[in-house]
Amino acid sequence: MKDITGIVILAAGNSSRLGQPKQLLSYKNSSLIQNTISEASLIQNSAIIVVTGANHELVEKEITASKTTIIFNPDWESGMSSSISKGLSQLLHLYPEVEKCIFTVCDQPFVTTSIFENLISEHSTTNIGIVASSYSDTLGTPVLFHKKYFNELLKLKGQEGAKKIINKFLDDTASISFEKGNIDIDTQEDYLKLIS
Repeated sequence: MKDITGIVILAAGNSSRLGQPKQLLSYKNSSLIQNTISEASLIQNSAIIVVTGANHELVEKEITASKTTIIFNPDWESGMSSSISKGLSQLLHLYPEVEKCIFTVCDQPFVTTSIFENLISEHSTTNIGIVASSYSDTLGTPVLFHKKYFNELLKLKGQEGAKKIINKFLDDTASISFEKGNIDIDTQEDYLKLIS
C-alpha cells in the first residue's frame, strides 16, 4: 500500500483510578476502545495497531474490527513509552515503508475520523514533521509523527510519552484544533458526566 498511515491506539493501561478497564466502558452502543477503532478504520490506507496490556484478554475480546492488528505489551506497567515502542515496532515490522504514524488513546471519547483526517491533511500540506491536537492550552493526542521521529519515539523511557518529543521539536510542530480533546475518562465521575 502506497502512502500508508499507521494509527497506533494505546490501550494498555490498567485504569487504576477508575477501578475497571476504561477500554470496555459502554459508549455510543459499543465501547470506548471500539469507538476509537471505528473512527480510525474510516481513514483510507490506514494500518491500525492496538497495543493492549492490563486486562488484555478482556480488551482483545472486545475488538471486532478485522483489519486491526492487536499486540500485547508485557511491559505495560513500566509506562506509556513501552506501548509507544511496541506499537511502532510492530507497525514497522508489518509496513517497513510507512512514512507517518498517528498515536491515539482510547479514553478521548470525542475523537473522530475528521480529527485523524485533519492531522494527515495538515501534515501533507505543510510538510511539518509533527502535527498534534490542540486543546486546553496544550498539545497532545492524537498526534502524527513523520518517520524522521520514529527513532526518537523508540528511545522514550518509562512514563515518557509523545509530549516529550513534541516539546523537544516545537519548531517542527503544527497543530489542529480538537475542541473536546481535554475530555478523557480517568474516573467514575468523568464517565458519569460523559453519559449523562
